[in-house]
Amino acid sequence: MELQQLRYVVAVAETMNFTRAAERCRVVQSALSHQIAALERELGARLFERTSRRVRLTAAGEAFLPAARECLEAADRARAEVAAAGGEILGRLAVGAIPTVTALDLPVELREFRRRHPRVRITLTSAGSDPLIERVRQGAMDVAFLGLPPRTEPKGVRSRRLGGGELVAVVAPDHPRTEREADLRSLADEPFIDFRAGAAGRVQSDEAFAAAGVRREVPFEVSSADFMVDLVRQGLGVGMLPAAYAPRFPDLRVIRLRDDPTRVEHLIWHDPPSPAAKAFLDQIGGDRREEGPAAV
Repeated sequence: MELQQLRYVVAVAETMNFTRAAERCRVVQSALSHQIAALERELGARLFERTSRRVRLTAAGEAFLPAARECLEAADRARAEVAAAGGEILGRLAVGAIPTVTALDLPVELREFRRRHPRVRITLTSAGSDPLIERVRQGAMDVAFLGLPPRTEPKGVRSRRLGGGELVAVVAPDHPRTEREADLRSLADEPFIDFRAGAAGRVQSDEAFAAAGVRREVPFEVSSADFMVDLVRQGLGVGMLPAAYAPRFPDLRVIRLRDDPTRVEHLIWHDPPSPAAKAFLDQIGGDRREEGPAAV
C-alpha cells in the first residue's frame, strides 16, 4: 500500500469521477485506475462500484476512506514537522470564520501569512460558530474565528478571546422608525430577521430579549449575515448585527440599543497545532490576548 494509491482513492471518492480525479492528481486516468485496482487486489475488496453512469463507494470503500485520509494527513504532518525543524513552514492551514469577524482584519492577516510562508496551502471556510467548533475539534480545520454569547466558552478546543462588542438593530432606509437609539422592549412588536434558533449568533439576541422580559417574533431565519441584510433592505424586518460590522452596509439605518446584546469573538485551534497553525497563531499576536484551556 502506497501513499499515492491513498491519494487516488481519496480523489475519486471526493469527485466521484475517475477522469476528474486523474486531472486533480495530474496523472493519466489509466495510471490512476491501475493503481486503485492494484490496491483493491491487495486489500481483497472492491472500493468503488463503477458503471457507465456513475461511481460510488462500496461498503469497504466507506470503511477505508477515513483511514486513508488520516494516513495522508499524518504523512503531510510529518513532512511539515521535519521542515519546521529546519526553519521552513510547510503543509496546510485550514481556517474557518464566521462572516462577521471584526476583532481583526482576517483577509489582511491571511495575505501577510501567505507572504511569510508561501509554501503553505491556505483554505478558508465561512460558517456558523457551532459547526466551526466541531470541525476544529475533529481536526478537519486548524483554526477558526467565532462569535459567542458572553457566558459561552468553546468546548474541546484551545481558545483565545479576541474582544467583545455590542449588537445594534438595523432597518431599511425607509423604515418608519426614525430614532437612533431605543431599548429592546420598544422593538418587541417588530418582525425580526435572525439566525436559526439555537445557533450561537441567535442565542446572544435571544438572551438579551429574555433578560429584558420581552418576547419577539422571528419569522425570517437565515444562515448568513448577507442574506439577513438583503431581507432587511426589503423592509421585511429588523436585523441584529455587531456594531463594528454594521457600517459595511451604509444604506441601512442603525438603531443603537440601550440594553444591547453583546458577543465575544474567540480564536480557537486544534491541539496540538500544526507548524503552519502555530506560525499563524504567533503572527496574530497570541501573547497580547487572553488564552483559555481546552474545555471538555
